[in-house]
Amino acid sequence: MKDSLAVGLTHSHTFTVSDSKAVPEIFPESEIIRSMPRVFATGFMVGLMEWACVDAIATHLEAGEGSLGIHVDVSHSAATPIGMAVTVDAELVAREGQKLTFEVVARDELEEIGRGRHQRYVVHWDRFDERLARKVASWRDATGR
Repeated sequence: MKDSLAVGLTHSHTFTVSDSKAVPEIFPESEIIRSMPRVFATGFMVGLMEWACVDAIATHLEAGEGSLGIHVDVSHSAATPIGMAVTVDAELVAREGQKLTFEVVARDELEEIGRGRHQRYVVHWDRFDERLARKVASWRDATGR
């Protein structure tokens, strides 16, 4: 990580909600979820919050580094119809070694729709990939798959 990755860093990201981001699309394998209203899904809102945080730190990472979401604590307080834009404002409020904590707020064109905290952990992709390969190998050995 570069020294420029500091508390107080802010970023805004705007996305227009498409039909593919509606609640029924989060798990179309579930009959119950498929029957729910076609509004912006909480799971996709969380993903949009993560996207804003990833974008916020992108230029502050070294080559070969990235980040992984490790904790999400957010509310989703209002429905957003398909076609409306949502803006997420992210602010880095704490940096403890590799762990980054963001405050995030999501607003559609009329009101606040969600807020909370999101934590990310900065990793070296080569080390992450090595650990994942060991886990997959262990799982395959144990299950024969």
